Amino acid sequence: MLSRVAEQLYWIFRYVERAENLARFLDVSMSMALDSPAGGDAVWLPLIEACAESNLFKELHPEGGAAAVEWFLLAQAQNPNAICNCIAIARENARQIREVIPNELFEELNALHLDLQPGESFWQQALPEQLQLIRRGCQQLYGIADSSMRRDISWHFANLGRLIERAEKTARILDVKYFLLLPSPEDVGGALDELQWIALLRSASAYQMYRQHTQQPITPSGVAEFLLLDPDFPRSVRYCLNGIAEAIASIDQQPLLQSGHSLSRSLGRLQATWNYSQVGDVIDQGLHQVIDQLQLQINELHTLLEIRYFTSNQCT
Repeated sequence: MLSRVAEQLYWIFRYVERAENLARFLDVSMSMALDSPAGGDAVWLPLIEACAESNLFKELHPEGGAAAVEWFLLAQAQNPNAICNCIAIARENARQIREVIPNELFEELNALHLDLQPGESFWQQALPEQLQLIRRGCQQLYGIADSSMRRDISWHFANLGRLIERAEKTARILDVKYFLLLPSPEDVGGALDELQWIALLRSASAYQMYRQHTQQPITPSGVAEFLLLDPDFPRSVRYCLNGIAEAIASIDQQPLLQSGHSLSRSLGRLQATWNYSQVGDVIDQGLHQVIDQLQLQINELHTLLEIRYFTSNQCT
């Protein structure tokens, strides 16, 4: 496979995953703003931090506010990671490799992109309906890919993009809860704290699965363990890292531990850490510090992927 095609497959699914995550984060934050006794910036500013765009947001919207956050994350032209821009970039990459992906996949992505153009009926709907349309469109793309793409090298590069983006966003939204949302110790255990933990789980589409799996009240350590270390939940960091390892082993057509290149060594160290860690150890080390290091390691994985498999940066 041409490295250009591999890179475009990777970025198509990474940007679709990013758009779906942002739509979900926004939707959950809107609901929380209605219920939160704190309201205002206590709900919205952590969302900007979770998307790693706080400097750009402050530059474009020094006044802040809910409406500014919503526009910035949904359709701000100057924000390269706004939902509309993510879908546009994914669609352009798909257009360039239409011969590689199923026709139905391109048609669905193209239809979603066209729905988001200025003047379309999409913009006459309320924000919750807009976010629901985006999330449903992204999930339909996943369904088409899962049901119609042959499990060959194309599939594995597409899955790499989705899993790396998913691991990074799960870690980041968890970090925001621990480090930003509760600066005051007196908030811990209160009504606001309960709402925030529920919102965090919903932000990762994890609330129902967490309750079914644990059958216990929501606790900070329980949430951290589920989102970081659960081996079977598809948005947990551990699950994503194991999926990344399987994809790379399939691309290289040999077990990860036998490949010997720097990418496999870096990923092997990450897997060893997260497959055998206990949540108590993570919290004792300082969750913020551990997640900061994890995000650096995920970024390193992306860089090593580029070096090993890709040759250009034209797709990003």
